[in-house]
Amino acid sequence: MDELKLFDAEFRFMNIVWELEPVNSKELSVICGERLGWKRPTTYTVIRKLSERGFLINDNAMVSAIVKRDQVQQYEANSLLDKAFDGSIPSFIAAFLTGKSLSDDEAIALQKMIEQAKRD
Repeated sequence: MDELKLFDAEFRFMNIVWELEPVNSKELSVICGERLGWKRPTTYTVIRKLSERGFLINDNAMVSAIVKRDQVQQYEANSLLDKAFDGSIPSFIAAFLTGKSLSDDEAIALQKMIEQAKRD
């Protein structure tokens, strides 16, 4: 699937699915009512649309994700990087870190990621 774009409401919905999957569609509609303020038909419409787009499978009223959270996060990160920073990772990191400070553990984790990316 090339297009992994989720709109904000769809992403909030998918977070619930990723948290609870596999989840019964009726139970999911109740949870979406509590967490998102949705009525049952809204939940079923989103299930249908995301199933048609290949994000979900709804088999015998059991809803599971086909697309995993990390796939969507990677797509969104790459889209943001391309759109706002012309694909420049250093520009993105500079903007992200402006006005923030890292803990020692966060700095070490980032250094490890950079070293791994250099090897790959």
